[in-house]
Amino acid sequence: MGVVILLVMAAGVAAMLSRKLPTAFALVLLAVVIAFVSGAPLTGKNSVLDTVLQEGAPALAATMIAILLGSWLGKLLEETGIAGTLVRKIVEFGGDRPVFVALGVLAVSALVGTVTGSAPAAMLAGLIGIPAMIAVGIPKVTAAGTILMGIAAGMPFELPVWQFFSTALELPVDTVRGFMLKLFPFALVAAVAYVLVESRRRGVEHTWSLRSVQEKSVSPSRRKLLGDAPWYALLTPVVPLVLALGFELAIIPALLAGVLYALVTTTRPRDMNRRLLRTLYGGFEVAAPPITLFVAIGILLAAVKLPGAVDALEPLVKAVSPQNAVLFVLVFTVLVPLCLYRGPLNVYGLGAGIAGVLVATGIYPAVAVLGMATSYNQVFGVADPTSTQTVWAAQYAGVSPQQVMVRTLPYVWAVALGGLCVTAATYL
Repeated sequence: MGVVILLVMAAGVAAMLSRKLPTAFALVLLAVVIAFVSGAPLTGKNSVLDTVLQEGAPALAATMIAILLGSWLGKLLEETGIAGTLVRKIVEFGGDRPVFVALGVLAVSALVGTVTGSAPAAMLAGLIGIPAMIAVGIPKVTAAGTILMGIAAGMPFELPVWQFFSTALELPVDTVRGFMLKLFPFALVAAVAYVLVESRRRGVEHTWSLRSVQEKSVSPSRRKLLGDAPWYALLTPVVPLVLALGFELAIIPALLAGVLYALVTTTRPRDMNRRLLRTLYGGFEVAAPPITLFVAIGILLAAVKLPGAVDALEPLVKAVSPQNAVLFVLVFTVLVPLCLYRGPLNVYGLGAGIAGVLVATGIYPAVAVLGMATSYNQVFGVADPTSTQTVWAAQYAGVSPQQVMVRTLPYVWAVALGGLCVTAATYL
C-alpha cells in the first residue's frame, strides 16, 4: 500500500509539473486518492468526507487570515505611498553609486518581505526599485535578483509564514520564531553577498533607455497626487515585527496593529472608512490564490496523517531517511533542486505532504522538519522560475526567470545548507 501511495504522489508531481492541473486542484485530488488507497471509509471517523475534506479544508484557517491581513497591509503600503517613498528615499540617498542603490533597494525589499510575500512584495519594492537600479548601471538580472534576495532576507520575519509552519507542523509560534531567528543571518549574508558579488562581477551596464525607465516608474501625476508618506508612516513594516518579536504579541493582532498604524499615519479621518474598505477588498484579490492553496494543503495534510497512510508509509520513509546528522545535511542539501519547478519538496505543494508524513510517522522531530522545510522555502521563494514573484521580477526587468534562477540559486542553496546545518546540530 505504501508503494501505491508513493506512486500516487509521483503522479501528482507529474500533473503539477506538466501543468495538467493547477497545484491546488492536484493536491486535493491527491489527498482524496491517498485517503481511499489507505483504506479510509467514505464517512465517519478518519474518513474521506468528514476528516480529509471537512476537517482538512479549514485546518490552516489561522494562516489564511494572516495571509489576508498581510495582503491588506501590503495594499495599504501601496496606496498610501509608503512603499514607494521608502524606495525613492533610498535611491536618492544612493545617488549614482550602483552598489549603494542596490543595497538600499535590498533593504526595502527585506522590509516589505516581512509584511507580505510573493508577487505583491516584489511589486511593492520593484516597481520603482528595478528601473532605478537599471538606470544607475546594475545589470538587469542582478536588479531582478536583488528584489528577490531582499524579500527572502525578510522572509524569516514574515508573520504569515510563522503561522503556516506553526499550524501545519503543530508547533508553538515561539518555536518557529526561534528557528527563524537562526535562519535569518544566513539569508541576510547571502543577500548582501549577492549584491556585492554580482554587481561587481558583471560590472556596470548602461543598457537602459530613459523612455523605458519612465514607462516602468510610477507616473509623475500619481506621485504628485500621493506625495511622499510622512517619515513616521515609513515605520509601518516594522510595527508588526516589533510587536511580534519584542512584545511577543500574537500574529493576527500584530498584523492588525500594522494595518491601523498605516491608516492612522497616512489618512485623514474622513477618508479612513473608504480607504479601509478599498484596500481590504484589494487585499482579498491578492490573498485569494494563496488562500486557495492553503485550503488544498490542509486537505493534503489531513490525508497523509490518516492512520492507514501513516502505517503504510512509515517503513518506506524510514528506510530512505538519513538518521545520521552529517548524512541528513548532505542528503537534503543535494535534494535542494527538488523544491524548484513545483517539485516534490516544495513546501507549498507536495512538500507539505511529505513534511506531514515525516512528522506523523515520527521519523524526525517536528522541529527538525521545520528546519528542513524553512530552509527549502528560502530557495523556492527566490530561484523557482514558476513562483509568481520570480516571474514578475524577471519579466519586469526584461530577462527570463531561468536567468534569474541561474544567478540566484548558488546563494540560496548556501542559505539552505546553513539552515540544514543548524537543524542537524540543534535538533538531531
